[in-house]
Order: sequence, then structure tokens, then C-alpha cells
Amino acid sequence: MPKILIIEDDTAFCQMLQKFLSRNGYDVAVSYTAADAKIKFKESVFDLILTDLRLPNYDGVQLLTDIKEIDPRTQVIVMTGFAEVASAVEAMKKGAYDYISKPFTPEEILMQIKSALSQGAEDKSHKKSDETKTPLITGGGDLQPQVVAGISGASKKLNEYIKLVAPTDISVLITGESGTGKEVTAKAIHNQSKRKEFGFVAVDCGAIPKEIATSEFFGHIKGSFTGAVEDKIGHFEAADQGTLFLDEIGNLSYENQIQLLRALQERKIKRVGSTKEIKVDVRIITATNEDLTEAVERGDFREDLYHRINEFSIEIPSLEDRYEDLPLFADYFLRKANHSLDKHILGFSEEVIAAFGGYHWPGNLRELQNVIKRAVLLSTGDFVEKESLPKEVYKIKELDLSDEKFSKADYEKDQIVRALKQSNFNKSKAAKILQITRKTLYNKINHYNLDL
Repeated sequence: MPKILIIEDDTAFCQMLQKFLSRNGYDVAVSYTAADAKIKFKESVFDLILTDLRLPNYDGVQLLTDIKEIDPRTQVIVMTGFAEVASAVEAMKKGAYDYISKPFTPEEILMQIKSALSQGAEDKSHKKSDETKTPLITGGGDLQPQVVAGISGASKKLNEYIKLVAPTDISVLITGESGTGKEVTAKAIHNQSKRKEFGFVAVDCGAIPKEIATSEFFGHIKGSFTGAVEDKIGHFEAADQGTLFLDEIGNLSYENQIQLLRALQERKIKRVGSTKEIKVDVRIITATNEDLTEAVERGDFREDLYHRINEFSIEIPSLEDRYEDLPLFADYFLRKANHSLDKHILGFSEEVIAAFGGYHWPGNLRELQNVIKRAVLLSTGDFVEKESLPKEVYKIKELDLSDEKFSKADYEKDQIVRALKQSNFNKSKAAKILQITRKTLYNKINHYNLDL
């Protein structure tokens, strides 16, 4: 019987999940704190760990690192109520098998667990043979691999910009829609820079509460505040001599923006509770899916910080703007899904290829990857068939035929209205359904002049 440890501070949710998994044949232990989880993990051997990324008084990614240091073979699935990909990608780079966004369905979590345990068994029984295989992927959870350069004009221009700016220390602002691969672009810049031998630290600014942002960025010393049980370095120190990537920087509070600007200007930081200045040498790359110039005009974002981070800007094209590359990305994600799920799907049926070409892909590469991974898991034959796709992927074509004026903007507005109705017009819940931040949802409502 596979043994699972759930690490979750929401006791009601944790107990509910424990009972559900126990009924499905798993031996389940629970921990409500990171400290208790580390004790249990040292005392027992677990086949899989389900852990929330946001835990009281402890960083979920750091806990993942602690777990992997004790036993790197243990499979870890991270749970997050924040559907920002950067946090999940960072966790996957630290060794997580995969992530799942809350709320999730019973079928989804069982599917993830089964897949992870299958991969864990494969790793343990075939470790030696796996080491001789040519890896199909690099960078853990990267959405857009370096090997898929793209043949479209938009992709070629993007790659030219990366090659141009990478060797410099210029601060880069990356813009683009959600799911286009902004962090992967930042990592590509880092890997082609003179700092490539040092760390690349990715930070999801949208997932950091403003109350602890100072500690997250600059670290703290033991006893500086309640819960500071040991010294901790911040993201700036962790990225010293390397690259610090700040995703969704527009979500930082005004106070945190001031602190960030000071650190960038002086290249010195102080840990919370300390008077000692620490020199840091970092290259800054930032990303956002909103228009920061509008945020500056509204007074939500400091103009001096905007100019500091925007010495060079790169806009990542949407998947809709580089449809020529769709077959290349689809083939890559198929190979990646085959590798992670231990499947041997050969390709896509003609119906699936047609559906891919007729869909608008509002979630861009992230959505394409998720759709293909799900389809591979559900496929029983040699090819992915239409029945394995989510209905919205192949039904969207019917809408195109009946309404030639249908556009991506129309689709996005429709999805926003649907999410708002589904959540009884609770914008926080609607944002979670759409997998965007609450602030981004407000911006889109204003952009489309939705009178709600």
C-alpha cells in the first residue's frame, strides 16, 4: 500500500483529503506544519508527499528542497491556491514531480498521484538505464524548451532579441499574455549570459503577501519577528552574481516597490532585524502580463522603478501570433508527456490536428502543454484522438464557422463573464477560476468595459 504524507495547514481540507485518499487504498499521514512534516519524514519512508506551497512560518519551496535532500527519490506534488505558473515552475525545478491548483477534483488528484507513483517506481527500478537515456526535457517545468526555436517570424524576432541582450547586464522587462513562457525566456537570457554559472532565482511577486515581502526579498535574522526561528537569506542574496527574475512585478505593493528601487539603486540590502549592509551583484529581469505604463499613469506603479527595470523590453508573442510553430510545440509537449507518464503515443489524429489549428489558445503554451498531457494520459491507442481533448478545444471551431467576427477578445470576455457568474460575481473566486490574479481580473474588466 503506497504511503502518502499530506502537508497542509488548512486542517479541514487536510482531513477531508486524508479520508478520501484512505478510501482509495492509500496509507495517509498528515502534518499541519513544516516542522512536524520534517519529523515525520525523517522517521518514516513515504512514497509520495502532497504539500501546500504556502505554509505558516515556512517557505513551501524550501521545504521541498529539505525533502529532496533527505530522500531525492520521494515524489512530491505541490498544491497551490495561487495559479501563477512561476511558483509551480520554481517548485518543479527544485525537484517536484508536478503541481495541482486548488480547488481540484477528486479525479484530478487521483490522476496526479497515480502518475507520480508510477514515475517513482520507474525511477527506482530503472535508475541505471534511465541515466543512459538522452533527456527529452531540460529545466524541469519549462514551458518553452530551448530546442524548440520556432520557425515563425515572431519566434525568430524573439530569439534575436534574446541573443542581443543576453551578454549584457541590462535590466530586461518581459511582457506578454499569461502562459506565453516569460520565465523560460528569462532563463534563456540567463543561460546565454556571463552569469550562467551562477544562480537563476525566480520569484512570483503575485504570490507574496506584502507583509512578508521584505523578508522574502532581503532575508531576516533569527528572532527579528514572530516565526523567525532561524536566519534566512532572501532572494537577492540567493541570486548574488546571478540573475533575479521577478514575475508579475506589477503586483508588488507601493511600499515594496520603494524597497525594491532602493536595493536596485544601491546594490545593497539589509536583512530584516539587522543593521548590517550586504552588497549584492544581481542582474534583474522582470515580467508582467499587464500594461505597466497604464499602472504608472494610475499611480499604482512608481515611474522611477519602471524606468529602472525597463532598460530593454521584450514582448513574448502569443501562440495565436505564431501558429506556424504550433506543430513544433505540440510535438515537443507530446514527447514530454510520454516521458513523464511512461506512455508511447506516436502522434495526433487528423481531427486533433484540425482542432488545435481552429482553437484560439487563450492560455497559450501553458494551456497547450496541459491539454496534451491530459490527452496523453487518457489515450489508449497509438494516437491522441478527439475524445481525449477538453470539449472547449474542438467545439470552438463550430463557433468560428457560425460567427466569422468571433475573436480572441470576444472569447476572453465571454470567459470572464462566465467565471463571474459561476462565482456569483465574487471577483476573488472568479480570478481563481480564470487562473489569473485578482488585480489582472480588474484590469481586464476595465479594459473590456464590462459593466458588472
